[in-house]
Amino acid sequence: MMADEPLVLGIETSCDETGVGIVRGTTLLADAVASSVDTHARFGGVVPEIASRAHLEAMVPTIERALKTAGISARDLDGIAVTAGPGLAGALLVGVSAAKAYAYALNKPLYGVNHLASHICVDQLEHGPLPEPTMALLVSGGHSSLLLAPDITADVRPLGATIDDAAGEAFDKIARVLDLGFPGGPVIDRLAREGDPKAIAFPRGLTGSRDPLYDFSFSGLKTAVARWIEARRNAGEEVPVRDVAASFQEAVVDVLTRKAVRACKDEGVDHLMIGGGVAANSRLRALAEERCERAGIRLRVPRPGLCTDNGAMVAALGAEMVARNRPASDLELSADSSLPVTEPHVPGEAHAHAHAHGHDGGHSHDHDHVHEVSKKNLYS
Repeated sequence: MMADEPLVLGIETSCDETGVGIVRGTTLLADAVASSVDTHARFGGVVPEIASRAHLEAMVPTIERALKTAGISARDLDGIAVTAGPGLAGALLVGVSAAKAYAYALNKPLYGVNHLASHICVDQLEHGPLPEPTMALLVSGGHSSLLLAPDITADVRPLGATIDDAAGEAFDKIARVLDLGFPGGPVIDRLAREGDPKAIAFPRGLTGSRDPLYDFSFSGLKTAVARWIEARRNAGEEVPVRDVAASFQEAVVDVLTRKAVRACKDEGVDHLMIGGGVAANSRLRALAEERCERAGIRLRVPRPGLCTDNGAMVAALGAEMVARNRPASDLELSADSSLPVTEPHVPGEAHAHAHAHGHDGGHSHDHDHVHEVSKKNLYS
């Protein structure tokens, strides 16, 4: 760790975790998280309004805790990074508004960054600088994507993505069918270790010869598992929960790792990075390690605590933005719930207007009203 490396605070509020991280260069100094998952558990999923209110309550205490852990003052920072999207609009708005307030008060540059690109960049905190290009498999409750990133701060290219349910979403839904509670990933992972992954032949979506090479589909698998369970219950038979969990989990990780390794081979990339909340799954890690080793591919997976949503990943990407002299975002920065992964960095409002009118090479989507609400909150 060098004293002249950029010292950046990152804020993450895309879903139900209020994450604040502090990074100097590629060294993690603090990773403070306040989770509202227990509040959402009784509803069987994340409730956006509750998440937004929880972020409001947790923001300042979590930032103060991170600064204390890092042993620095806010005035020591070289910049503040924040997840600008994608995610829940209200939750993002809390983080973006807080980041703008701190940046304005401290007279520090602001960097609005992409949630998915941050999940890739966090691996630098564990395994050093990312290779260029980086092949990344991102799997979470909202995303299942294969991405090629020649430059994590400016050039991220989608190779494939889910066409329906994301992998983490499928875990949550099957856990609900099995009455295992929310979130579903950790409990299914735990029970699957005691089950037989070959007990039930559940389908592997989009693996036919005519199917898209790199896209994913878990909706059919989810339906097949639910119907299998329903049939057993209707017949008055006991459901072998551990075998169901193991067989379902195997179907998911088989498809994920098979397609990721193929993408590496096809693109001539000799390494694979796996990130996102589902990357904490023990079977995904084991099968990816096994298949990568056979294919001569180096596997990079951050420790589980850095796979789930956290502020450290946002700070990591922010520090990389500073190191590469990327332009700071202006104080008109938008919170964009549908921010595409092709935009790892959002300079600010001028960019948003050009983007919304299709001046970004053909891509266009709606920033809806979020930035207008943000402006009213901070500047009226």
